[in-house]
Amino acid sequence: MQSARRPDPTAIIIFGGSGDLAWRKLIPALFDLYLDAWLPEQFAIIGVDIKDLSRTKYHEHLHDGVKKFGRHRKVTAKAWKEFAGHVSYRKMDFTEGGGYKDLTGQLTKFGEEWKTDVCGVFYMAVPPRFIEPIARQLKAHKLATPEKHARIIIEKPFGHDFASACKLNNLLSDCFDERSIFRIDHYLGKETVQNIMAFRFANALFEPIWNRRYIDHVQITVSEEVGVEHRGGYYEGAGALRDMVQNHLLQLLCLVAMEPPVRFTADEVRNRKVDVLHAIRHYRRDQVHEYAVRGQYGPGWIEGKKVKGYREESEVARDSGTETFAALKLFVDNWRWQDVPFYLRTGKRLQEKLSVIAIQFRPVPHQAFPVEAVEDWQPNKLIIAVQPQKGIRLQFQVKRPGLKMILNTADMLFSYTDAYEHEPPESYETLLLDVMLGDATLFMRRDQIEAAWKVVDPVLRVWDNTTPPDFPDYVAGRWGPEEAEALIARDGHSWVSMAMRESKVANDGKDD
Repeated sequence: MQSARRPDPTAIIIFGGSGDLAWRKLIPALFDLYLDAWLPEQFAIIGVDIKDLSRTKYHEHLHDGVKKFGRHRKVTAKAWKEFAGHVSYRKMDFTEGGGYKDLTGQLTKFGEEWKTDVCGVFYMAVPPRFIEPIARQLKAHKLATPEKHARIIIEKPFGHDFASACKLNNLLSDCFDERSIFRIDHYLGKETVQNIMAFRFANALFEPIWNRRYIDHVQITVSEEVGVEHRGGYYEGAGALRDMVQNHLLQLLCLVAMEPPVRFTADEVRNRKVDVLHAIRHYRRDQVHEYAVRGQYGPGWIEGKKVKGYREESEVARDSGTETFAALKLFVDNWRWQDVPFYLRTGKRLQEKLSVIAIQFRPVPHQAFPVEAVEDWQPNKLIIAVQPQKGIRLQFQVKRPGLKMILNTADMLFSYTDAYEHEPPESYETLLLDVMLGDATLFMRRDQIEAAWKVVDPVLRVWDNTTPPDFPDYVAGRWGPEEAEALIARDGHSWVSMAMRESKVANDGKDD
């Protein structure tokens, strides 16, 4: 994130190399980096999995993913052939040492051929049950040590609750140095998410009013039109709170609420985020119902098509109590944010796909205009659209043209699509490049993971031990259960469910 230089010679080993994540995200991202000349001149990609695949079949499989999901629309045969020449595949049992011994020999061979030290990047694109055996074997074969410039990448989920997250972190700490561990949250690689820090800390205009004196409340919405699709088995054990709130939404909250870093370095930025997580108020068991809402979608209509309810999805129990919607009201108890509510909501099968942060400012301290002038008065809002539209919208009051003093709300818009010709990189491109460069700014440290679990754990304990009496409680295609509307309406507010819709911003359909 900080450097314009290309990485040193690197070998990327993807455990789970024939899986969906490698096919849809990792290889397309690496190919796009290759086309844009960001990969080192000397690099290798090794897919490792339990399937029996020939090199040719593996290349054909990956080529299909690149054509479907890559940022560069046209994939020339020449470019793919050159890239694929760096890609190989190994059938391997993750639990046995023989394959790791072969990997050690292969990395040594690369070093001899390239006449330099090789950075080994080990990506765990595998189910959680394989993390421990892979980590133990990497340690036993001394493959992932700082001395060898090695990095290990862990995908979420980072545990199931606070206790399991601590157990996972203890395992990783036993096997690797913290400097070698990159816990990846793809949301942090999005251009619009990174832009929150630039917007706040590179401009003198907003930081003086970025506090409880001027901001009334903050809303963070990450909604999805899709259901659980093929992830029913995973989602049954997770739910919206674990799957989205504990990581994505709390990370967005941290970017909004964090103090300015002294310098733009990985630990300094992450220290400020951890400060926010430590300051979030924890709720007692008897308070959870007042500050947290859960829901589950039933059958409904999305874009004119009838869709199933959650309990009708594949690998989902017919009487499932798993939430597909979660909304929280949180407080950050510090000098900057005391008593300013942060409203978070996320869900599946909602009215539209939308990721948006809405900051609503307090009303002016004295209303000097006559009543008839302010009939349509609205408080100032700053809306940061993360996806599918990408941009920033500032709402403020202006005088309507005419002989009378009548106020209207006007918009000032910044759109990535309108402002820049080139399509921004996908989040995995940014994050994979940062790993190769050894820049951990956009990755979560151990204490961040554990602090985030402490925030949601009280809610999880109540929900896991209480059967919801009214599931399913919202129709697919709506904005969730009525209780979520009541959560924010009690404070005199309503959810912001639009971002850049009135601008000319087009959705390119390329969001994660």
